[in-house]
Amino acid sequence: MKPSKATTKKQTTLEMASWPLKNKFNIMKTQIITLFTALVLSTGIAATTYADTTNSDNVTVLSDISVINKIEVRGNVQLYISDGNADQVKVYNQYYAESALVKSRNGVLSIASYKAEKLVVWVTAADLRSIAVYDNADVKSFGDFSGIDFAVELHNHATANLSLDAFNAKVTVADQAKATISGRVNEFDLKYNHAENVSSANLEAGKVSKSQTVVAVPAKPVVDEFAGL
Repeated sequence: MKPSKATTKKQTTLEMASWPLKNKFNIMKTQIITLFTALVLSTGIAATTYADTTNSDNVTVLSDISVINKIEVRGNVQLYISDGNADQVKVYNQYYAESALVKSRNGVLSIASYKAEKLVVWVTAADLRSIAVYDNADVKSFGDFSGIDFAVELHNHATANLSLDAFNAKVTVADQAKATISGRVNEFDLKYNHAENVSSANLEAGKVSKSQTVVAVPAKPVVDEFAGL
């Protein structure tokens, strides 16, 4: 039995009336997914990199940080950097209980911790221009890090894994430090002590300048075999 024209018209009217509800439901669904994704990104660092030693709830947001143009990292620190409209520092440990040093002065953010467990810090900056990393500290970019001029210095046994989107990038890898650089830059200036400690295979660069600094090994003192006679 075929439906009557009146019944078909009524069904069509109901379907048209339900379209706004469906669209509203889809919008709400998209908003929920977007919110969930943002929460995963914001908590992912704490959950994945420090889950073995620290509860992800132990997060200290430093509110007395104003402008960050340079970051200096020393000791046993895991640093993440990302772009943002405002500067913010999050420490994913029991910050004050561990006597770690995180301070800002004249645009320079200093981070230091010498405990056995890594101090995990996430820095969001609007105008970060340089990073200097020492000791056993490690720095990683959270996504592509953008900037016009960006300089990185690695010393001692420091490590870095950075994805850059910059106009000019200057990277210095000294001592036994190691660096993995990827992304896109217009001009790339690289200085290093050991070529095997630098990986830039996934870096797209318009102009590249590389130079190796040979570390001089101090000569052994000459022993005078007749000195004791």
